[in-house]
Formats: sequence, C-alpha cells, structure tokens
Amino acid sequence: MKKLFVGILLVCLVLPAFGQRKAQALMAKKPLTHAAYDEWKSITFRQLTPDGKNLAYTLNPEDGDGKLVFLNLGSNQVTEVQRAVNIQLTEDSRHALFLIKAQKDSLIQLRRLKKKKEDMPKDSLGIFDFQSRQVVKIPQVKSFKIPAKSGGWMAYQSENLEAEGESEGNDTKPKKVSDDNGYPLVLINLKDRSELKFDYVKDFTFSEKGNALVFYSTGNDKGGQAGIFWHDLEEAKTSLLLEAHSKYKFKFLSLDEAGEQLAFVADMDTTKALLRQPKLMYWKKGMEAAEQIADENTAGIPENWLVSDNFRPYFSKSGERLFLGTNPPPILMDTTLLPEEMVQVEVWHWQDDYIYPEQNVRADRERKRSYLAWIDLNDRKLVQLGSPEISEIRVDEEGKAGIALGMDDRAYRMMRTWDISAYNDIYAIDLNTGTPRLIEAEIKGMPRLSPDGGYVFWYSSPDIAWYAHGLATGETVNLTEGLDVSFGNELTDVPDFPSPYGVAGWSTGEEFVLVYDRYDIWQLDPKGEKTAVRITKNGRENQRVYRYEKLDPEERMIDLSTELLLSVFEEGNKDAGFARWEKGKANPEMLVKTAHRYNLLQKAKSADVLLYSRENFQEFPDLHVADMSFGKARKVTQANPQQGNYLWGTAEIVKWNSLDNIPLEGILYKPENFDPNKKYPMVVVYYERFSNTIHQHHKPEPIRSLVHRTMYVSNDYLIFIPDIVYQTGYPGESAFNCIIPGVSHLIAQGFVDKDRVGIQGHSWSGYQTAYILTRTNMFRAAEAGAIVANMTSAYGGIRWESGLARMFQYEKAQSRLGVSLWENPLPYLENSPLFFANKIETPMLLLHNDADGAVPWYQGIEMYLAMRRLNKPTWMLNYNGEPHWPVKRENRIDFQTRMMQFFDHYLKDAPMPLWMQRGVPAIEKGMRQGLELVDDNN
Repeated sequence: MKKLFVGILLVCLVLPAFGQRKAQALMAKKPLTHAAYDEWKSITFRQLTPDGKNLAYTLNPEDGDGKLVFLNLGSNQVTEVQRAVNIQLTEDSRHALFLIKAQKDSLIQLRRLKKKKEDMPKDSLGIFDFQSRQVVKIPQVKSFKIPAKSGGWMAYQSENLEAEGESEGNDTKPKKVSDDNGYPLVLINLKDRSELKFDYVKDFTFSEKGNALVFYSTGNDKGGQAGIFWHDLEEAKTSLLLEAHSKYKFKFLSLDEAGEQLAFVADMDTTKALLRQPKLMYWKKGMEAAEQIADENTAGIPENWLVSDNFRPYFSKSGERLFLGTNPPPILMDTTLLPEEMVQVEVWHWQDDYIYPEQNVRADRERKRSYLAWIDLNDRKLVQLGSPEISEIRVDEEGKAGIALGMDDRAYRMMRTWDISAYNDIYAIDLNTGTPRLIEAEIKGMPRLSPDGGYVFWYSSPDIAWYAHGLATGETVNLTEGLDVSFGNELTDVPDFPSPYGVAGWSTGEEFVLVYDRYDIWQLDPKGEKTAVRITKNGRENQRVYRYEKLDPEERMIDLSTELLLSVFEEGNKDAGFARWEKGKANPEMLVKTAHRYNLLQKAKSADVLLYSRENFQEFPDLHVADMSFGKARKVTQANPQQGNYLWGTAEIVKWNSLDNIPLEGILYKPENFDPNKKYPMVVVYYERFSNTIHQHHKPEPIRSLVHRTMYVSNDYLIFIPDIVYQTGYPGESAFNCIIPGVSHLIAQGFVDKDRVGIQGHSWSGYQTAYILTRTNMFRAAEAGAIVANMTSAYGGIRWESGLARMFQYEKAQSRLGVSLWENPLPYLENSPLFFANKIETPMLLLHNDADGAVPWYQGIEMYLAMRRLNKPTWMLNYNGEPHWPVKRENRIDFQTRMMQFFDHYLKDAPMPLWMQRGVPAIEKGMRQGLELVDDNN
C-alpha cells in the first residue's frame, strides 16, 4: 500500500512538471506570419548516383538563392554548392554537372541600374567529382550536355572563349560569336580533364552511349569549314559529314541508340523563297559523307508534300528504321500587301470542327503539324503512315512492329462543345503499305499499343470495360466481361461515364495486361483464353489500395516471376506504405505502413537503394533512404529545422452524415495548443474530396487561391475541410447538404464559436460558396474566388486559355447539371447564386482576375455588381493580367494577406484594413496598397 501511495505521489509530481514544460515550450513558439515564407525551403531536385552511394539534392527557397547538396550516404560527408541549377549526374557515378547562377540580389540591383543584357553576369559551369569532392568552375557558360548512358565526357558552350577568326589583326572584319554564328564548343574528357575546342558551333549532341559527339559549325575565318561534324570519342577523330554554305540551316541532329547513324533536317536553299523545301539527311558509320535520303520528290511522299522541318526524326531501337514527318505545303502570306491592306476577320462557321477560339489556340500546333512516315534503311523505301484523315499515328516503343495504331476523331470534334471526352475511330496501319484497317468506330477512351505492338487496348467508358484487339488475329476481346468489380471510378458523381483506375503495365512477352480496380491489380489475358486473376487478392476486403511501383524507368514489361514493389493506401485510416508482391504468395507482404504519405522517388540504377519522401501534416517531406525491404531506413535531410520555432497544429478525420444521410469524411485542423474548453473561430475550406490528403504537409508558402491551413491554425483558427458528394442537377444544394451538417456537427462539440465561422473556396468551390450564402446565414464572412455567378451566361462562355466552349462542363463534367440549357433551363437558374443574391447577408470578398482563362471574369463582375446594387458588403480583387489565380509571387502574398485580414476582422474582431474601409482608388493603384489597419479609436 505504501509503494502504491509513493507511485501515485510521483505521478502527481511528474505530470504537472511535464505539463509546465510543455506549456513553456509552446509559449516559446510563435505563430506563423506572411514574413515566414522566406524561411522555408523546398527540395526541388533529388537524385541518387547510379551506384547508390551518393545523393544530390537542392534546398531552394521560394524567393532567393538556393543550394545544391552532395551527401555521401556512407560517410555522411556533405558538400554544398550555392545557386546550382540544371543538375545532371553522369552514368558512371563519378561526376555531377550543373550551372551556377549569379546571386539574385545582384541581378535585381543591376536591373534597377538598367544594365544591358550583355553586361549582366553569366552562368558558370560547375563540375563536382564524387571521389575528390572538389568542385571545378568554368565561367560564362551558355549550356552543356553529357551522354545519357555513359560517363566520362561532357561538352559546353561559352561566350567567354575566343573563337578562331575573332582575334585582332585580321584584314577583314572578324567574325563574332553570336546566336547566328554559333559559340565555341569545348569537349572535356572528365577522366583526364583534357579538352578539345570547336569553333562557331550552333548545335551539338552526344550519342546515348557516349561514343560520338555530333555538331554543326558555321566555320571560322581561317579556313575552318562549315558543316555537320562527327567526332568519334573512342578514336579521337573528327570527320566532316556535310560541308555547308553559310546560309544553310540544319535542325534535329538525331542519333540512333548504337551511336552509329545520324539523321537531320536540312534547308540548303540559299534563296529567299517563302516556300522552303527541307531535306532529310542521313549518315551511317563507314559512309564518306551524309547524303539526302528523302525530299519532296521521294517516292512514297504524297504529291506536293514536303519533308517536315517541325518533326525530329528518330531511329527504331534496332536502327533499321528511320521515322520522319511530312506535311502539305503551308499557306503563305501575301507579302505584297501592307499590314493596313490586309483583312483580319474571323469567320465562325456553325459546322466548324473546332470552334474559332479553340482554332486560335491550336493554330500554331496546326501550322507545325506533321504526318508520320518511315524509311526502311535496308532498301530506302519510304512509307507514308499518317494523313489528314488519320492524323494520329502511334508505333510500338521500339519501332519494330509491322502494324501501327491510327486514330481519327474528325467525326466527333463538334461534340467537344458539349462533351469533351475523346471519341475516336481506331485503325490498324500496315507499316509495309500504309494501308489502314478499321478496328473499331466511336471509341470513347484512349487506345494504346502494347509494348511490342501485338495489341491495341483501351478502356471503354460506356461499358466500363477493358478491351484488347489482337493485331495478328484481328479479334477484339472484352477482358473484364463477367467480373463482379468495377474498373471505372466507383465514386464518380459527374453526369458522365466513370474514368478508369488505370494500367500497371504489360507482363513479359505481352502475356498479360495488368489493370487496376479501386483496390487491386488484375491480370488479364489479352487473348481472352485464361481466367482473369486478382493478383493482390485482399485489397478490396481490407479497403487497401495497391499500385505497382516501376523501379526501372526503362522497364518495358513487368516480369511476374520476380518480386514486385507495390504502394499501399488504407482508405479506412489513411495509413500508407509499401508492400512486396511475390507470385504464389497469398497476399502481398507489408514492408512499411504508417500514418504518413509516401512518395517513392527513385531506385539506384545499379544498387538496391531506394530514395523516398515521407510526410504528414506535422512532418515536412524530407528525403529517406532504405534497402529494398525498407530495412535500414533513415532520414537523410532536414530541410526546415526552423519549423520547431513556430506553432503548428494537428489534423484528424471527422465523420458525419449529409442531409441526404450519406456518410461523409473531412479533415479538421486544430492549433498546436488546442484547448477543448475554448471557443475557436473556424474557416471552412473545400473542393470536392480532400479527406484522403490528411497526411499531406503544407509548408508556409503564398499559395494561389485557398486558405493556407497551416498559417491559419498557427494563428488560432480551426480549419475544416469537408468532402462533398454530388447529385446530378443539384450541385449547389449537394454542397449545402454536405457542408452544413458537418459544420453543425463540429459546433456541437463545444469548441467552435458558432458566431465566428467563415467559408472560403475558389473556382468550383468558389461557386459553391456563393450558392451556399444564398441559403444560410451561418457564416459570418466568406471569400469566393473565380466564381460562376450565372450559369446561364457561363454555359455560353469560352474557356479562353484552351479555347474550349464551356457547355461540356455543365452537361457532362464538374458543374454536374447533366442537361443542356434548352432541355431544362431550371437547373441553370436554380443553381445560379446571381438570381438569389438578394438573400445573401454574409460579407463577401471576391477574387477574379481579368486574364482568367478558365472562368470568364465577367462572372465575378456579375456577382459584384449584383451585391453592389443590393448594397451588401462586398469587395472584389482583380490582379491585372493574372490568370485563374494569382501567379506572381508578390500578388500571391498580397492576396493571402488581404484574405487573412478579411477573416481576422470578421472572425476575430481585428481592426479593419484601409482597403476594406475605403478601397484603393485607381489613381493610387500600384502606389498605395491600403494594408494598414484602421484604429477606430482615432
């Protein structure tokens, strides 16, 4: 009994002391402010060396100079380089190469002094040796390249080096280095640091395996020839492949995988003719010079067509085929007319395939459109595959199959106005003749070729099924027929067919195609002869989502005889991790699973080392390494140690039922020093479904459009993120039915101040916010960005960024009305907050920018003018020239500042800022921001 008393006494003494220390620690922390943005770093680049012994990563602030860090994973030795960008690691794990930028502050200062471009600091080249851990710097470098699959070599171009012919003393005016003339190219052997310089180079490339360097030089003033050169890196020999005139133009130096063949496009017409006639040039090791292999007169190219100079030619993996682009002659401008003599008119035809705004967006792409052709390099026969009728042609990954996939969407383009989903007629194209054979008409889905080109396969949205068409047999098989699970999104609540969960890949030899349902991976026989097998077995039973992790970027097919790494996500508790699948095992073996979000970033190419990030609301996604079983796992970065100085928060799942009695989930973010006996202001933030993102980290940064949940909870707000489910025809009411009971549920817990609840949304959720305000006075303040106020006028609007008509959004997509305006106008009226603005009593802050390419900004104007006419407190922010949300950093900070001031005023009784009290008149724009808080006592 005495021992028990002593134990209780110790607990009574320890607990208050522990609580006191915790309280003191919290008091030492400070709330986040907008000034904290600059303290936070992001890891924007991260890569293991192929041998898995070293890690390179960057720590970059959003604004300012960052650094590149090289970490030896064995010794933990660290080397840092400031302001490094464009980082590349060599295949032999020996070197890293990168450009070093000038200090941002110095560049800004020079710009203030209006320095000319040529007087601005130039980049330097950095070469880091992983063995000596030394950095060599080369000043004033324009660009550099290394072989993709070989170490030991690099080449760079510099503005700082003197080219032959540039020196003083020449009788003629020396040739200057420039974009037109080219720049010196320096080839460096990274093993012995020997160098070789070539003058006036305009373009250069390495072969993948590092056995050759090809470049185009305009020649120098001392007899150096102009032309295309081949430098053999193994024999240290340079050969002229094609001598060039100074007015020749060359594009697309393309090498085969073996590094023994070259193709490029040449314009060798020295006249000023408007109609250019490019030639396709070809060279193979052993040939004395490059020769023309195709032009406008080549047999097989359609009459009057040209070789395209907008298509990069490429070789098949075997090197036996050369693929190229062709095109009809372009429409030429009448150069005899002055600009004021030209008629500039848009003719919008009611039967245009694409509406005119979309034509404008696509115009440059259409001018450069090429149609695929190929040349058999054994007999030089050219076969045209693509045509204006069947413009999209896809060949297998290695370019070796005898049949290609062709797609024709011409008959369905007009439908894009009201149904954006892709329809296609699909064809098998005989590579030997170019002859098409119809496989299937009116496919709603995106067909693809299997890796070796044995099958065309696609997901058909209308019947929620996967199909495969055997190109050898000509037979089409429904692969999922009779299976009692859905391979389309089970949570789809738009008035359209559900989209697929996706494809993991094809197994070796194209024996099976592996596709996903909501939880599991299925093995499907493309011939339709073998029974479908759910290889993960227990996903659906446990509400566990399995997805295949591709560890080799060059993997073409999945070897089912080996172990496979799978990602795991638990829908129930939101835990995540990784599992190992092995053929014959009952269930995948769980390797790691925690209350985090994981992102597998890389497997070292030649070592069993995994690089991944792990995060949750409190934990920044720092980098971790582990072995293939996630053993010996350890965190290897600490990007933001200063987080410990700030008040943060917690995230938890909340459950309730909608007014339609649908079970729902959401996320509630609470302050770190949360007191359940205290009443907190709360802001509701939402956009369809967010609950599965509970473990996402939100570092302080000026985000574009939504309330920053970390910033607000650090300042004693609650943030509630409810999931929304929708009923076709009632999008606004659906949001109301989901959000209102969720807020009421939290108010009933006793820690939400029911009189200090705000709501905020942008774009789709901005619309819903405006709608909800017409139905309730529950919210004391609301911010709604890029809203649709009037569905009748928005239905007939244009998404100017893409040129698409907006009709599809209402009939088939996110706006979820499911009918046209003329089939049933009532949903368009009933769901438009504009027509019920007189019922709104909540002060509202609107954001709508005048360059919004998604939601026309006149929608925001309609709402603003309605509220103004009704004399209701409303403000509207328009960041001139900005798109759907503020992009410019200063504008993002400004928006986040104003939005927080707005909510602070209404939900915390903070003083009103000047911009809310009196606005910012046009004559003050850009000079006074009105962010000062107004003291009502003065």
